[in-house]
Amino acid sequence: MQIGAVLPHNEIGTDPGAITAYLQGVEELGMTHLLIYDHVMGADPDRPGGYRGPYDKDTAFHEPFTFFAFAAAVTTSIELVTTVLILPQRQTVLVAKQAAEVALLSNNRLRLGVGTGWNEIEYQALNEEFTNRGRRQEEQVELMRTLWSSDAFSFEGRYHTIDQASINPRPTELVPIWFGGSAPALLERCARLGDGWMPLGGANDKSAKLLDQIRTHREAAGKSMDTFGVQAQAQWGGGNPEKWRTHAERWTEIGATHLAVATHNAGPTDVDGHLARIAEYRDAIAA
Repeated sequence: MQIGAVLPHNEIGTDPGAITAYLQGVEELGMTHLLIYDHVMGADPDRPGGYRGPYDKDTAFHEPFTFFAFAAAVTTSIELVTTVLILPQRQTVLVAKQAAEVALLSNNRLRLGVGTGWNEIEYQALNEEFTNRGRRQEEQVELMRTLWSSDAFSFEGRYHTIDQASINPRPTELVPIWFGGSAPALLERCARLGDGWMPLGGANDKSAKLLDQIRTHREAAGKSMDTFGVQAQAQWGGGNPEKWRTHAERWTEIGATHLAVATHNAGPTDVDGHLARIAEYRDAIAA
């Protein structure tokens, strides 16, 4: 199981020097991948009608593609992973273009985790339809892979039309696409179209049963699990070496191929503090 880290999005700040130190420090600690969360906008809790959610306007999120373009320039080996990019609230061709650029500039270190999201306010602000987001996601994945691999082509889908056009430059390899979520339709889509799964839940029986469903769907589609990945997450906060080891062992039993530790929301700290937490977690599970 590969071990990575989660970008402390709301705590890393905006200083380029500090961010560079963090990125290079994560790589020097031997982490194989870095996860970045994605939200474009946050709502005001005091807006008319109110607002309740896991984040609001005061929660900072770095934009994944521009952040990873920066990260690609200051690192050499770490895999750059969106967990998850809310794909249906974005223009598909533009996402394909942006992903292709990051893949090229990072020497194919981009892994694109995609989801459908839950925040209707964000969809509204981005002028995209919320109610058909799952159906559009499937067509988006098909179209992006064609854009990454084909010269000028025509495409006539339910939601997209392309008339003998293409993007250029294109990546030298298809960008891996992993799906996040747990809805039945999503699990079937993930099994059929995905290179991996990003579970929302913990290392428990529910996650194990959901992965079993994916295995069943892949078997029905004639696909192997040999190259299919599972990206789990762990929390540094509230844990200790014994808990971290037990949690990692359980994910291994379930079938996770990747595990990234989140070091934020665990008390005030700086870049050195986040790196120290990663090192402590790494050493604990290595033991």
